[in-house]
Amino acid sequence: MDFISRLSGSFGGAGVATPQSVFKFTSLDVGVQKHLQKTYATLAVSMLVLALGVYAHLAMGISGFITQIASFGCLIGLGLSPTTPYNLYNRYGLLAGFSFCQGASIGPLIDMAIQVDPSAIITAALATATIFICFTLAAILTKRRSYLYLGGFLSSAISCMFMMRIGSYFFGGRETVFNFELYGGLLVFSAYILFDTQLIVEKAYAGQMDHVKHALDLLVDLIAVFVRVLIILLKNSEKKKEKEDRKSASFVTTPFGLRPYGGRLIRYTNSKES
Repeated sequence: MDFISRLSGSFGGAGVATPQSVFKFTSLDVGVQKHLQKTYATLAVSMLVLALGVYAHLAMGISGFITQIASFGCLIGLGLSPTTPYNLYNRYGLLAGFSFCQGASIGPLIDMAIQVDPSAIITAALATATIFICFTLAAILTKRRSYLYLGGFLSSAISCMFMMRIGSYFFGGRETVFNFELYGGLLVFSAYILFDTQLIVEKAYAGQMDHVKHALDLLVDLIAVFVRVLIILLKNSEKKKEKEDRKSASFVTTPFGLRPYGGRLIRYTNSKES
């Protein structure tokens, strides 16, 4: 009831959603609300730059070791750069560089999706947006600090998946570990959206108004969720195509019509009747 009342209250008495009502969270201080608006605006621009990175790879094939090193360098630079107003545009540039390189890094996956099932890209993007919006609203509109306890569990889950991956190289079972990382990682990073959002709010109350770093945290969560959703959709599409291929391969065309491969007659059509 607390979530529903806060959600309905944020739309005002008329019940009509406006940009002002959507971004007005009555349970948050004005300073925190402005910080969240700057964070999500920065995140939106970062997503656009990431899309440019994907396009650059599709057009020129720039993904590779260099983009991975550049992405890591931008990430380190953001972590080491001081959060001062004089350094703000430099940090914007580092975030844009990280977003562009990350887009180039997932470019090969997007390229494969275009070859296998282009509709999976749109579906994955819509699913990621839905997950992000739902978990963000749940984090903001519920009681403060109610999900911060998830931090320890999520960190432990990431460590366990990493150790399982290392163990699969020595003891086998890579496919099982991959599927566990795929579906388990989707749950973990979806929960990270919930955790990171509440953590951002609490840091803002504590005076840490670093919207660039906070946008980076949410960007990493979004990329992790999108990649996993897209891989799941592509796997399902591949399985569906394999079933259709096996089904079509079980029939052979003869001068007398369509017969099943293997001897049993399923459908017989005389060529003279057609």
